[in-house]
Amino acid sequence: MKVDQTVLKETTYVAVWTIVLSLLMQAVFLFLHKWDYTVLLGNLWGGAVSVLNFFCMGLFIQKAVNTDQDEARKIIKLSHTLRTLALFVLVVIGVWLPCFSPLAVILSLFFSRIGIFIKAFQLKQTKEATNQHES
Repeated sequence: MKVDQTVLKETTYVAVWTIVLSLLMQAVFLFLHKWDYTVLLGNLWGGAVSVLNFFCMGLFIQKAVNTDQDEARKIIKLSHTLRTLALFVLVVIGVWLPCFSPLAVILSLFFSRIGIFIKAFQLKQTKEATNQHES
């Protein structure tokens, strides 16, 4: 299956925000004198898991778009189930292994969602500005 350009574009957007927020988190840990290699590894693990989850969601949605409504519903449900299970396993690994900072792993998981929220907020602002100009 060829990956759609939209999936790649949106995953790149989420990855960039994950990197930006990861750098900010690293700086905060440094500032608080709580930084060590486990923070970096936990951040890398959690960020990678988060971006991979988003990418997989995009792939499943891409597949669902090209099917009928009932099949699409099944694909999305399967996607949610598999991604939730994978997230659970990968987060448990990240929290359990001593080479990862559990706090860094968990915080990093939210970075993709923050990036998505920022994009939605920007789109809303752009839409409102466009509507005001048309009025």
